[in-house]
Amino acid sequence: MQPRWLLYFNAGETPAVLMRYLSIDYGSKRVGLAICDAGETIVSPLQLLKVDSSRPQRLIEQLERIIAEHQVEAIVVGLPLNMDDSEGPQAKLTRRFVRQLCNIVDKPVHFQDERLSSEAADGMLAESGLSRKKRKEKRDMLAACEILNDFLNRKRMT
Repeated sequence: MQPRWLLYFNAGETPAVLMRYLSIDYGSKRVGLAICDAGETIVSPLQLLKVDSSRPQRLIEQLERIIAEHQVEAIVVGLPLNMDDSEGPQAKLTRRFVRQLCNIVDKPVHFQDERLSSEAADGMLAESGLSRKKRKEKRDMLAACEILNDFLNRKRMT
């Protein structure tokens, strides 16, 4: 019996490894989460986490629980690059957060350029009819979806 994570398209082809990814749109106040199915075809918003600056470890604990609960096999974190490809202060904070996460969670972590992901989320929400507060709550989860979709599309191209 083949392991569940190997998928053969045709006899003799190299197997494609499919994984369940968790996407993280990290921010200093809110963290948007999205997840894909094990077939890497459906990306869905998962949850919005509030960041408690007085207890930064709480965010890692919440993510650890979510990763176990949803059987996540790898993580994609949006890296907020500047338009000239340089890293600003938020990118440095994101990298520091990922180092802390990697100390606790034993899963592969991939960075994905997240430029314009929030703007794409805003575009999706623009005509939703939701209140400003509700749009703000959904924005980070939709940005996490955009980050994960971009990562999966890039993965399919390689």
